[in-house]
Amino acid sequence: MAAWLAALATVAILMAYEVALTFGHRRRPGRLARTAHAVLREEWFDAVSAQKGSEILAVQTLRNSLMSATMTASTAVLGLMGTVTLVAPSLRANFGDAPGAPGFTSRLALELALMALLFASLASSVMAVRYYNHAGFIAAMPVDSEARHGWSNAGRVYVRRAGILYSWGLRHLMLVAPILASVVHPAAGPVAALGVVAVLLSFDRFQNNEGRDAGALGQETTEGEGTVPKTPSRRIRT
Repeated sequence: MAAWLAALATVAILMAYEVALTFGHRRRPGRLARTAHAVLREEWFDAVSAQKGSEILAVQTLRNSLMSATMTASTAVLGLMGTVTLVAPSLRANFGDAPGAPGFTSRLALELALMALLFASLASSVMAVRYYNHAGFIAAMPVDSEARHGWSNAGRVYVRRAGILYSWGLRHLMLVAPILASVVHPAAGPVAALGVVAVLLSFDRFQNNEGRDAGALGQETTEGEGTVPKTPSRRIRT
C-alpha cells in the first residue's frame, strides 16, 4: 500500500502541474515560454522569407533543429528499448501461465508509465523531424519565386508545429526522471517529481524581452494549432 501511495503521489504531482499549466495557458498564454517561442519561430520564417539570399542560412538553421529532434528521438528509442527489456519479465510474471503469479504491482504500473512517456517522446520527436524536413524544402526555394510565395503560409505552419512537437518530446523525457526514481525507490518518486516541477516552472515562464508584449503574444497565436492566414494558396496536406 505504501508503494502504491508513493507511485500515485508521483503521478498526481506531475499531472497536477500539467493541468495547472493548461488552465494558465488559457487565461494568460503570453506568459508561457511555449507560446512566445511559437511566435518567435513564425516571425523567424517571415524574416528569412523577406530577405533575399537567406535561403542557405534558413536551411542550415532548420537542419540544426532537425538534428536536435533526431537526437531526442534516438534517446527516446534507446530508452524505450531498455524499458521493454525491463518490463517484459514483469509482464511474464504477472500475466503468464505460471501458477501462483503475483498480482498487478505498483512497480509494473510505473514501468508501463515509463514506457508510455518514452513512446510519446519518440512519436513527438519523429513528427517534429517530419515537419522540419518539409519546412526545409520550402525555405530552400528562392525567396522571390512564385513557388515560395505559394508555400510560404505552409512553411510558417510547419516550423511552428515542429517546434511545439520538439518541445513535447523534450518534456516527456524530463517527466521520465521522477517515474524512474519511483521505480528505484517508491519514496524517491514524489521528491523527484517536485524537483522536476520546480525546474519546469522556471522553463515554462516567459521572461518578456524588450519591445514585445507578453499579452500580445497570447493574442497572436494559440498553442498547438497552426493557423494559416486567409490568403489564396495551395491546399496543405500534413
